[in-house]
Amino acid sequence: MGGFLNKVPQVFLKLTSIAIAAIFLFFLVQPAMAAPKKGFEAIQVSAPKSGFTIEPGATQKITIEFQNIGTTTWKNTGNAYVSVYTYGPKYRASIFRADNWVDYTQGALLKESSVPPGKVGTIDLLLKAPLTEGDYKETFNLAAENKTWIPGGEFTLTIKVAKASSKDPSATLGMTKGVSSDGTASPVSSAGLSAMLLVRSAKQITAQAGEEVRYKIGVKNTGNVVWRSREIRPLDIAIASSETQNASWVSDTKVAVKTEGEIKPGALDLIEFSFNAPQTKGTHIVKYQFAVDDKVVPDFSIDIPVEVTTGSPEALESPVVVDPNSVASTNIISEPTIRVGVLIVDEETDWTVEISCNTDWELRGGNTALLGEMTSGQMVRAFYKNQRYYFNRGAGIEQTNDYLRFIPKTSDGVCTVQNFDRRKTRKAGYADNQFRDVLELRYNSAKDRTWLINELPIDEYLYGLGETSNDSNQEYKKALVTVARTYALYHWERATKHASEYFHVNSTADDQVYNGYEYETRNPRIREAVENTAGITVNYQNATALTPYFSRSDGRTRDWSEVWGGTVAWLKSVPAPCDLRKGRKLWGHGVGMSATEALCMAEEQGKNWKEILGYFYKDIDLIKRWN
Repeated sequence: MGGFLNKVPQVFLKLTSIAIAAIFLFFLVQPAMAAPKKGFEAIQVSAPKSGFTIEPGATQKITIEFQNIGTTTWKNTGNAYVSVYTYGPKYRASIFRADNWVDYTQGALLKESSVPPGKVGTIDLLLKAPLTEGDYKETFNLAAENKTWIPGGEFTLTIKVAKASSKDPSATLGMTKGVSSDGTASPVSSAGLSAMLLVRSAKQITAQAGEEVRYKIGVKNTGNVVWRSREIRPLDIAIASSETQNASWVSDTKVAVKTEGEIKPGALDLIEFSFNAPQTKGTHIVKYQFAVDDKVVPDFSIDIPVEVTTGSPEALESPVVVDPNSVASTNIISEPTIRVGVLIVDEETDWTVEISCNTDWELRGGNTALLGEMTSGQMVRAFYKNQRYYFNRGAGIEQTNDYLRFIPKTSDGVCTVQNFDRRKTRKAGYADNQFRDVLELRYNSAKDRTWLINELPIDEYLYGLGETSNDSNQEYKKALVTVARTYALYHWERATKHASEYFHVNSTADDQVYNGYEYETRNPRIREAVENTAGITVNYQNATALTPYFSRSDGRTRDWSEVWGGTVAWLKSVPAPCDLRKGRKLWGHGVGMSATEALCMAEEQGKNWKEILGYFYKDIDLIKRWN
């Protein structure tokens, strides 16, 4: 909810600059299978049968085979040697760790001394069962040491720990070829098209409502014609899977397009794409079609089980955690400082960040200890590994137990992440790697990942809001930044949505798209709209209102109860005549403000921003919360 969540299609360029470029984001909610990294890529060809049994306390060797489908020869010694690590979460201490493991996170090295591209390599992994009986799942991943996680190298073992008397005789350790197979090939069509889903990055996704999911599939050409252009499409082209639309989609009817290379019969095509998790809590099946050379492969679909753990009702019911005096809309408060998760530090930046600022700045630990005095433009390289933070400020590699904070000495300081460039890694038009005020490098064990967090005042955060562009109507922009400010304040008051990862909102459509300082400089009229509405939020009965908004409607907005159940007094269904007249389809959850209808109200009807907000959110007050 909050934010567009599902971006406006490219035809509505005035609404959002995000639609200008197809941006393939780099991180999967579940363990990632990215595009080939540094020439490393694998496909699993054998593994133990699921559910094999080990007696409590006993050891058992299992074997997994992978074909090297990259361009780099695998080795088990030297630089970038190949081994298997615990995964999901990464670098965890497995309860199946055996005495011969390299350490508590690294299970085994590649058996062969050398595996050239096209050949099969072996991992012999010794497991020692815990004493407690039960069913277990253990996830591992291949890695090229100090280089990359190897795409296609993730695997999960399903293990039964049971005494011999209760062992299932059928649960042998036999090898099963093609364990990654997702099923049989579709029938060959009259056009010679047939496909089989051979591998996928995760069998099931667990995500929050609206959270971005990055996914990868391996589709085998089981037909008799060569594939050239390949596309992932929504299941129903006429309607489109609006609820799962992501900013990276090529258009509202094309999730991803791949044109490089030719896929001959019998060959495998690896395709990565992103989508947003559905908006309601519960189990969902997200479905997509596969098209080759503009023809849909018949009787074939990509079905992705998604378990949504939280949704908008949870946001509505979340308790306030700040001082009650800061919540009552009758009080003027100091402008809150919001914490925004802007970058997951992973393969995209080689697990490090290189940060400099345009003013003199300080490097401090999370305990406020001063770790370095930096001059303008001076760069510090930093990363997290194995419960320590490492940094190099020009005096060699140093380390600390405390997370790291990069703090400009002036209030208008801007810091740059020098080794992060969206043009190179996300096919974007701009680097968008600059951020106002404080940056923080912080690992969390909840999702076993490290974030770069931007800490700044709420209105400065809105300057870089990527939910609209410089060209859209100014009254519309004022309405949009006001609901976006309200969304930010609402989550600042509760601090629960991303509490386990130490920030209030992230910078994607899961919350609100935020592109930072460079976007702000390209779109000065967004800042103008923020300053013209400074500190004003949407309130209901003297409390900050929850203000969902979405891309477009099909002629009316939805009552809260239609989508999430229960009653929210200010979120009632209202007509959207402009959307209806233009024949638009519902794009998003439908609750709150329709962006396209709001824009029409401003442009064609001359409505001001206050009238627009009063139309979509009933009986609300617009109150200035800070100066």
